[in-house]
Amino acid sequence: MRAGLTALALALALPALALAEDRMHPITQQTAGAWSFLSDRVMGGVSQGGVAYGQEDGTGFLRLTGDVSTANRGGFLQIRRDMIPPAGATGIMLRVRGNGARYYVHLRTSGVKMPWQFYQAPFDTTADWQEIRIPFDTFRPSGGFQRQRLRPETVRSVGIAAYGADYHADLSVAGVGFY
Repeated sequence: MRAGLTALALALALPALALAEDRMHPITQQTAGAWSFLSDRVMGGVSQGGVAYGQEDGTGFLRLTGDVSTANRGGFLQIRRDMIPPAGATGIMLRVRGNGARYYVHLRTSGVKMPWQFYQAPFDTTADWQEIRIPFDTFRPSGGFQRQRLRPETVRSVGIAAYGADYHADLSVAGVGFY
């Protein structure tokens, strides 16, 4: 009887464990304030943009819009927040839609000191909401530091950026999480 109860308890616990591994954090009016906007203007760039909270059909989202310019050594608009992946996470997931442009996830880690140093991975958008999953092993260092491989346990913040080219940004983010 005890073995049967243990097997039943394990079977009931497995779905809960799976949910803990795939955790999307939706953007709500309450959580939107945890995100900050920054642009290349902090270093003399000329990109212009902003971020606003919106809601459509019960879905809350942050909408990053503006014009990215590489003039004057610039080239980014970004929303960012502190976020630490749970132990055992193997990647990041996003619920996004956009104008068909390429955007980037920027991960900052505890071992990186300069603001221009981060790990990045690209993703492409469509006009429809989609879930994007990006494995941690696809992130590459950017900004002149030499560490080759991202160590997920050192991630301290997540940035979502329009980056690296002259273009109009229009990206909506409804959720960010880890898997």
